[in-house]
Amino acid sequence: MTTRDARTPGLAALAGLLADETRAACLLALLDGRAWTAGELARHAGVAASTLSEHLGRLVAGGLLAEERQGRHRYVRLADARVAQLVEDLAAQVAPGPAAGPRTLRAASAGSAMARGRTCYDHLAGRLGIAVTDALTAHGLLRQDTGFALTDRGLGWFEDAGIPLDRSTRRPLARACLDWTERRPHLAGVAGAALCRHALDARWCVRIGSERAVRVTAAGERALGELLGIEAATLTQGPGGTPSEIREPPPLSPS
Repeated sequence: MTTRDARTPGLAALAGLLADETRAACLLALLDGRAWTAGELARHAGVAASTLSEHLGRLVAGGLLAEERQGRHRYVRLADARVAQLVEDLAAQVAPGPAAGPRTLRAASAGSAMARGRTCYDHLAGRLGIAVTDALTAHGLLRQDTGFALTDRGLGWFEDAGIPLDRSTRRPLARACLDWTERRPHLAGVAGAALCRHALDARWCVRIGSERAVRVTAAGERALGELLGIEAATLTQGPGGTPSEIREPPPLSPS
């Protein structure tokens, strides 16, 4: 008699947590890396607050969400980077639905902004994320031949740019994350998170709207041009950018 894998019940339970459109909508919304209130998620998912509360309870109990309370408000966020990776990887496997135009100009603008640049939990995605990944690769800072890995030059680049990398975590230093709009991998992992955090703190990018979209600022265009040779036009163009649009950046000054 064949012994059933001991992980079977756990995998089935996890699949059950994800197999609901309301819970899926919440998990996808929380990929912005921020904490949302139950009320905000209920409006986003289009369900009553009481219904949403039950779903959140299941996601918290299942280890996919973490919660905290401040006064009368209940905040939830994705439990950790592993959950974010799971949600993003599964979402990238979903074939796009039938082509249907956005119902409003606002929806069209929001969709265009998300495609140009957004956060994917704690790293950059969209055309912005792909442009940065291509530039790192073109300059020999990132290898993509056998998975993503920073080269010695890449480690030095992060240090010279003043972007510290946390080596104390078990999280991969560099990881490929399939971009659901570009259908190509962008940089995730410790390096991707550090670069995204620095870009937001230094205001190379600013959040726009209520979702995950970000916009590159004039300061960001200058910094990305100087550090990675990314042309400003690459950050605003439609799909199809290639590493050929990346120029050689000047050498970094000693810090």
